[in-house]
Amino acid sequence: MDRDYFKVLLEKAGLSKKDFASKLDISYSTVNGWGSTQHIPYWVQSWLENYIKAKNLDVIVDTLRPYIED
Repeated sequence: MDRDYFKVLLEKAGLSKKDFASKLDISYSTVNGWGSTQHIPYWVQSWLENYIKAKNLDVIVDTLRPYIED
């Protein structure tokens, strides 16, 4: 994954680099260096894609919740 796609995924996820670093308990300086001084780890793309899917599913569930009997 290149730096530009990393930025696109962060934007789709609604996360800043600082938010991403905090969620994963990684230093911000490490995340900030990805794509420029350091290679972006292989797992970052799938993590962000799954995070985005989970957020989208949460929206769907919250939308349908009033119409589902408990």
